[in-house]
Amino acid sequence: MTGLARLALCTVTAMALAASAGAQTKSRSGGKAASPPANPYPQRFQAVCAACHGANGRSDVPGTPVLAGQHSFYAATQLFLFREGRRSNEAMTAVAKTLTDADLRGFSDFIGTLPPVAPPVPATAPDAARMSRGAELAQKHKCVFCHGADLAGGQQVPRIGGQREDYLQMSLQGFKSGKRPGYTMAMSEAVSQVSPEELDTLAYYAARFTRPKAAGN
Repeated sequence: MTGLARLALCTVTAMALAASAGAQTKSRSGGKAASPPANPYPQRFQAVCAACHGANGRSDVPGTPVLAGQHSFYAATQLFLFREGRRSNEAMTAVAKTLTDADLRGFSDFIGTLPPVAPPVPATAPDAARMSRGAELAQKHKCVFCHGADLAGGQQVPRIGGQREDYLQMSLQGFKSGKRPGYTMAMSEAVSQVSPEELDTLAYYAARFTRPKAAGN
């Protein structure tokens, strides 16, 4: 299945799941509610999210972000933005608009438990010169100030090390153009003076970033 076909399937699946969730809510409204499982969100993640984001949180669908290793606070914020219509994505909006505040917490708390998953080994080694340039840009434009020297982020700041390159490109370009909203203006201000070429280099670098091994290892 091609990347575009998988992306289309994700959108259709998400919309169908959202419609089904709404129908189930209505059907239960007149009767006694069944006792929910102790923590339904691991199963709900597999049912609602895994088709696009991957069972382990690492997606192979073009343009779909890696959730493995992300922080729960950041995940909750993004789900909220989708639910409130501040971020635009057909599949995500279809799902998020059905979520309660408890669902936002439940899904985001589960996402916060997903350990980081290394990206697939590339067919060719990363371009050393481009990686070096990316590291320079990350320092110059203060990327490491918020995202950390290991690009792992924290709390409301996302992990960008090992994120999909196409998603990083799309996000950085969206922040620069104003099409991608944030919960603060920090990212828009950070990339406002960065050229498109440098944004692509930063995306290339972050997607292929590996944490240096400690001395003696």
